[in-house]
Amino acid sequence: MDKKKLTLEVIKRLAAEYPDADCTLDYDEAWKLLVSVRLAAQCTDARVNVIVEELYKKYPDVNALAEASPEEIEEIVRPCGLGRSKARDISACMRILRDKYQGKVPDSFEELQKLPGVGRKSANLIMGDVFGKPAIVTDTHCIRLTNRIGLVDGIKDPKKVEMALWKIVPPEEGNALCHRLVEHGRDVCTARTKPYCDRCCLSDICAKNI
Repeated sequence: MDKKKLTLEVIKRLAAEYPDADCTLDYDEAWKLLVSVRLAAQCTDARVNVIVEELYKKYPDVNALAEASPEEIEEIVRPCGLGRSKARDISACMRILRDKYQGKVPDSFEELQKLPGVGRKSANLIMGDVFGKPAIVTDTHCIRLTNRIGLVDGIKDPKKVEMALWKIVPPEEGNALCHRLVEHGRDVCTARTKPYCDRCCLSDICAKNI
């Protein structure tokens, strides 16, 4: 089976297995996802979801958070780890949204990447989840699973994995596929334990088993 056919089969099976897979960061406005994505670096989404409740209670909109000092933000987000750098990025990012974008999150991949603390992974997540545009989020689950399954061959660099996947993943499927890879990576094709290949819906087509 060539890579394109394998990819379509993986997409079909994971869609059946995880029909409701979605972003596990809680947000109801685009700027909140921007904040949460920055906080999620080296931190679990579950912890971020708890921490931002206090953050948004004190700073309920872009303007309020833009007015806060990095030190005030750090006081709240410190439990997410890397508090100082995350607070600095969030502060600078909110000020740019306020001053340049009228409090709105830009819907351009290039403009998103110009925001402090926003890299390709974060920009792709926002493009896909907020704006419904083609996106491929190469987080640790995506990189690990696409290599194991055989969609990419020994590529660990996130951008290179993303570029390889764009060649074989239909644009409209990329965002959903990445969310499903996260679910599958947490539940079945795990990193810290031996993968549960005996209950994997991809076991018969996975390169690791062939």
